[in-house]
Amino acid sequence: MSDMHGKFVWIELMTDDVKAAGAFYGSVLGLDAKDVGGGMNYTMLSKGEARYGGMMAIPDEAKAMGAKPAWLGYIAVDDCDASAKAIKAAGGKLYREPSDVPGMLRFAVAADPHGAVFDIMTPFGAPPTGGMPAPNAQGTVGWHELHAGNLETDFAFYSGLFGWKKTDAMDMGPMGAYQLWTAGDQPGGMMGKTEHWPMPTWAYYFNVDAMDATLERVKAGGGKVANGPMQVPGGQWTAQCFDPQGVFFALVSNAR
Repeated sequence: MSDMHGKFVWIELMTDDVKAAGAFYGSVLGLDAKDVGGGMNYTMLSKGEARYGGMMAIPDEAKAMGAKPAWLGYIAVDDCDASAKAIKAAGGKLYREPSDVPGMLRFAVAADPHGAVFDIMTPFGAPPTGGMPAPNAQGTVGWHELHAGNLETDFAFYSGLFGWKKTDAMDMGPMGAYQLWTAGDQPGGMMGKTEHWPMPTWAYYFNVDAMDATLERVKAGGGKVANGPMQVPGGQWTAQCFDPQGVFFALVSNAR
């Protein structure tokens, strides 16, 4: 098993309006939205040469399956086809069987046994050594959090597939436990979903330099602040938001 297997390595927005989403997230996160060209119909969120994430229109076949605008995280795996089979064997679902992005990677779209959607991907050749932002730079994803259908069974699903390890757990009273986990040196969290969540989902927390100023940009761009800012154990500030198309996303910052 490689050092990258089981880690989140990419973030991508599936949207109904790529241009509007690029303007919104470009303003909120301080990034540039640029079409990559070459007939790929793909927009990169970047700063200089560093690539932070991507955006694309929801494919027609995905719309036919009921897909809605959403952020999706890609988990690296050593063998996309083998992991896709393992996902189904463990009670998960494949929305898209493994397929190639020519010359770049092989990927599949999956869901855990309770319906939280994620992608898996295997790059062709060695991972790129350049073009990635510094760890925890503004605009990168600083925290991956699952709002699970069932905390214990879903953790077992991801751990079995990707080798995740439990670390500490925090008692949140009536909300149950908040379970911390690591994929190698990449940390994350997991909790049972609360009643106000319509279904299990992954939450992606984008790093920002100052929370209050960022939330003002969210509102100025037509987004909504659903929860926060709230200080969490360790001293960071978090907030949960919706973009103008109703897509959920979250923010994390060391400064209010």
